Amino acid sequence: MIDAGEELPTDVAPLVDPSGLRSWLIFENDDLLVFDKPGWLVCHPSKNGPWSSLAGAVREVFNPDAIRLVNRLDRETSGIVILAKTRKIAARLQYPRKGRVRKLYVSILEGEMSAPVTVNQPLGPDPSVNVSLKQRVVDGAGSQSATTVFHPLAVRGGYTFAGVELGSGRKHQIRAHAEWLGHRLLGDKLYGPDPGLYLEFALNGWTARHSELLGMTRQALHCAAMDLRPIAVDIQLRAPFPADMARFMAARMALSAAEAQQLQDEFVDSAFQ
Repeated sequence: MIDAGEELPTDVAPLVDPSGLRSWLIFENDDLLVFDKPGWLVCHPSKNGPWSSLAGAVREVFNPDAIRLVNRLDRETSGIVILAKTRKIAARLQYPRKGRVRKLYVSILEGEMSAPVTVNQPLGPDPSVNVSLKQRVVDGAGSQSATTVFHPLAVRGGYTFAGVELGSGRKHQIRAHAEWLGHRLLGDKLYGPDPGLYLEFALNGWTARHSELLGMTRQALHCAAMDLRPIAVDIQLRAPFPADMARFMAARMALSAAEAQQLQDEFVDSAFQ
């Protein structure tokens, strides 16, 4: 079994350490359990048993009467995942009568971004690649409007540490808009330098070509904060900056973990004012 703080082997499906699950818990009340999900764990139960997913492990350790995933993150995206203890609160958060939950992310982008950028471009399936789940900026049948704002927080060594705000909630929105901008997410197998890396990884696991081209073993994307106040729930949630992204930034951007955490906190504070 794998601890969330380790550098995970990318060709091995992670299993949750039951003794470590509670250390990921960042908020709990009568209605909710909120976790800081590591970047190599799926949210949904899988065929590999309860310890192979966040939802499965939570059922085993916390034994709630009912559990519902309120939001989901891609397997390789770390950060805040909310689980509701009742169907009623799940429905309230997923389908609010007015407003929408505000979500903030941080990421490491390839290239140096000199100023904030708002991308207001529709997204839809990418017909140019043999991967059905890949999205891209495309206008026409099947596309949906999407808005993403990228805020450069630190620009060093050919990379940008960016805060990201969502104006919509489309599939792979941040990753597809970053690709369109020419500032791809570090470590992204699907939206990175060659989408074939995604299929190669699925078939053969991590290879020397992945190491050469990607820079990190997962996409450098972290759900850092959520504000539930816009849907009349007086809760703000924050997740600490992840250790693997901090290690990369220390090595390649001369930013310490403490500096990265401070930049994330300042971004969230400013956005939530």
